[in-house]
Amino acid sequence: MKKALSITTVILLSLIGFMAFFTALFSEDAKFYTPFVPIVTIGLIVIIILAIYGKLRMKRIKYTAIIFLSCCFIAVISYEGYQAYEKSLEIVSSQDIDLSEYQPFVAGTKAAQLDELSTFTIQDNLPRLDGATALYPVYASFVQAVYPKKDYPLEESEVVSSQTSYAFEKLLFNDADIIFIAPPSDEQLKLAEEEGVKLRMTPIGREAFVFFVHADNPVDELTVEQIQEIYTGKITNWRDVGGANEEIRAFQRPEGSGSQSALIRMMGDKPLMIPPSKDIVSAMGGIIKETTNYQNRTNAIGFSFRHFSQEMVDAKEIKYIKVNGIAPTKENIQNGTYPFVNEFYAITIENKNTNSNIEPFLQWMVSEQGQKLVEKTGYVRIN
Repeated sequence: MKKALSITTVILLSLIGFMAFFTALFSEDAKFYTPFVPIVTIGLIVIIILAIYGKLRMKRIKYTAIIFLSCCFIAVISYEGYQAYEKSLEIVSSQDIDLSEYQPFVAGTKAAQLDELSTFTIQDNLPRLDGATALYPVYASFVQAVYPKKDYPLEESEVVSSQTSYAFEKLLFNDADIIFIAPPSDEQLKLAEEEGVKLRMTPIGREAFVFFVHADNPVDELTVEQIQEIYTGKITNWRDVGGANEEIRAFQRPEGSGSQSALIRMMGDKPLMIPPSKDIVSAMGGIIKETTNYQNRTNAIGFSFRHFSQEMVDAKEIKYIKVNGIAPTKENIQNGTYPFVNEFYAITIENKNTNSNIEPFLQWMVSEQGQKLVEKTGYVRIN
């Protein structure tokens, strides 16, 4: 009877352990649970068999079993607790932004408004707008001034925000008439050329490309060269730039995003290192959803655009790095002293434009009224 129970125990727990192992193998926590599951399975088999044969009555064996089970329990609690802690530290993720707060013509909208009636309006044949998350508040304010009053759902309407890479593709394939993004990457420009698309890039505002660290990080400023060497992987410890003896976690954004393209431009001809990998591959089409999340750690450095990270994201625990001693303030963008200033654009297609409202709309964006809305949104006017 005891032998039969033991064999049944081995078969049953081995089957359960086998299934749990393969489940763990394809999970995000594979590094922890893949070795953990076999250890626990073998341990439980041994403990149950010892119990079947009455060996657990022996004090030393009983205490050993209790210590083993306690260690397993503590290991799981510690691991899951640390994972929860890491997730709680995430500070910059476009998925966390509620863009509906900036939706045009909605009660209590955060979209900037003119103090007078717009000198230009569109009543029909509305240009289809799309763009970067960070710039939605700008073109939502344009819409509120120029378009007819109605509902413009973020999911599907004439005014949406698909983020930079998707918006650019929609422009190329005639699913959008105007997109609002930072300068396109070399790969995006090459794609446009391959598709026979001639882009018209109308600058409508300026913004600072900023770097930030945890508020407790003693480093307050870096030179351009130091930032470049951090992102080539040449500088890997904060003590090399006047900080604590900690490894630098230099996070990056997905390829094709506006901020990643800005980082590549900032690097010049210096090679960008391969980022720390927490790559999440989307099940739909295998598109890389996110290279890494910016996390609020004392040893991390991240980057974004000033208005997005200061105003649109609740990022209380970060500190903005001065570059060459210059802080990324609005004043320093205006006077040109901050070294990383990017224009952002309303981009259209020159050789495929059929909507007669596009050209006067672009001219209005760079007019006094359009630039006033750019400034009221929190960005710096182009002129």
